[in-house]
Amino acid sequence: MSSVIKRELSKQKKILHPNSRKVRAIAKKSKKAIAREHTKQTGTVKQNLIREKMLWMIDHMVPNICPYTPQLTAELIEKYIARNDEEIQWIEEKNKLPGRKNQSHASRKDILRMNKERELDDYNGCGIEIPNILNSTQCEMLREWDGDVRWLPNFTFRRFGKRHVEELTTQRENTKSEEKLSKKSQVTEKSSPKENTAEKIDDKKEEMYAQKINMETE
Repeated sequence: MSSVIKRELSKQKKILHPNSRKVRAIAKKSKKAIAREHTKQTGTVKQNLIREKMLWMIDHMVPNICPYTPQLTAELIEKYIARNDEEIQWIEEKNKLPGRKNQSHASRKDILRMNKERELDDYNGCGIEIPNILNSTQCEMLREWDGDVRWLPNFTFRRFGKRHVEELTTQRENTKSEEKLSKKSQVTEKSSPKENTAEKIDDKKEEMYAQKINMETE
């Protein structure tokens, strides 16, 4: 029996029938309270996981680069996925020692491996959710973050995977190509009037020279 039901029943001055409307109302209220507590605990766990991920990113980001490029972001996420490889290797080597009958830390190794496999699947598929460090404001905000979960709503999160690297890289290359073509066309447009003026001057000189020859001939 939950504490909510016990508390509500203790308020009653008479014994209630198990199937009475009052008891059903108390049970319904108890279920809602339990659901709220479960949601609160789940939210707290999720916040802590996000917090740990972000703190790890801060510790492993390249200094003085903001915003991050798609390639650097991909490298950072791949390092994050492989962050527990050394611990897994240490457990495996420890269990290979002669004379060991029981596998120590086996459950820990299984958890780390399953987490890595899940994160790798996400990275190769829909992507891993991280703060949008490709944005200069968000990148700077992450670098200055002190780990307080109250500031998490201020961050913009996005999923970033392997396919996103190719897409973003292609977009940036296309943008650069368009900018180069735009600059080239602007230079051409600026130089065109000068060329036209030079042609007009040459035509005028030829016309004056022809008139001079005609006058001398006459």
